[in-house]
Amino acid sequence: MASLLFGIFLCSYYSFAYGGSGDRSFVTVPTSSFEPEPVCSGDRVMSQQNHSAVSLPLVHRHGPCAPSISPDKPPSFADTLRRSRPHMNHLASMGSPHGDDEKAASIPTHLGSSVKSLEYVVTVSFGTPVVPRVVVVDTGSDLSWLQCKPCSPGECSQQKDPLFDPSRSSTYGAVACGSSPCRKLAADAYAANGGCAAGKQCGFLISYADGTSTAGVYSKDKLTLRPGKPGFLALGGAGKSPAGFQFTPMGGVPGQPTFATVTLAGITVGGKKLSLRPSAFHGGMIVDSGSVITGLQSTAYQALRAAFRSAMAAYPMVPNDHLDTCYNLAGHKNVVVPKIALTFSGGATINLDVPNGVLVNGCLAFADSGLDGTTGVLGNVNQRTFEVLFDTSSSRVGFRANAC
Repeated sequence: MASLLFGIFLCSYYSFAYGGSGDRSFVTVPTSSFEPEPVCSGDRVMSQQNHSAVSLPLVHRHGPCAPSISPDKPPSFADTLRRSRPHMNHLASMGSPHGDDEKAASIPTHLGSSVKSLEYVVTVSFGTPVVPRVVVVDTGSDLSWLQCKPCSPGECSQQKDPLFDPSRSSTYGAVACGSSPCRKLAADAYAANGGCAAGKQCGFLISYADGTSTAGVYSKDKLTLRPGKPGFLALGGAGKSPAGFQFTPMGGVPGQPTFATVTLAGITVGGKKLSLRPSAFHGGMIVDSGSVITGLQSTAYQALRAAFRSAMAAYPMVPNDHLDTCYNLAGHKNVVVPKIALTFSGGATINLDVPNGVLVNGCLAFADSGLDGTTGVLGNVNQRTFEVLFDTSSSRVGFRANAC
């Protein structure tokens, strides 16, 4: 059996323009680089050396290249963070010894809000004949689900696409109660009614801390990936040593066997490595496309924040309701931004894109995720321009810079 590889390219919809700097640990960028592009400029990605992989565009749901999936207008930056933060807090609480605390286990109170917090979408097709659907992509979740007919009013989240009708698909089939996949679902604590739903079908249930949930029939159907230019989401074998990747071991979250983590080993800001003990990163980090900003354990975050503020001392700070390190860059034609590098166990190091992998709306794209020992979260802002490869058969995660 070929190795199972899952790769994601997170590409920014911001323009890029770089200037020189006397110190290679800093980058001088024009403030115009922070402005989103008004029109879709198409894919800007590395050429794929592996022709067996299937690729298709993965785009920001509110960017100029995205299909319209909702009647909602694009949210403000503050609203985006408000929606995303509970998602990040939920992931961070998984490894917390205080996981039962209300603050640590801050779960979205409504499923629709949880879905709306996810930022990247892809168009794929389900069933036979194929039915195209725009779906959100979330590497911090472990079950994929699609809203299907029948669904009583008020029971399904609002969406623009019609509900998928499994009765019209010749390749659809419900997973049988008592089958191996259903038993595995029960072992992962996602089975409904002990794994058996009405009609001896395998049922799934995802429960939230506030009592809300999503439930349905665990099923299988044909998934069609639209062939096209080498792009943003790639599924398929990429060989034993894909070129250009730096790999770090893949770990797990205690009690959550379906989640994968990586472990930070060090942080560098402006060319200076922060003085942090390995215990500061205990708890690991989930690589999550669904969280906007990166959540670091308290000790690591406080050290990063202090170093970044020192490097950005030339610019006035401004208050923000959601992030604590924000700047007023008005009146500046160019801004000098320190490079930030994250080093993972095994030596894999990623130099975050400057400025749009470091700053978001003038704010440092990091936050305090909680006490040391909780699980950190690598958000999608820090992943911009990187290809992230999840090699599950080899239990490793790879990062390739300048992928798009």
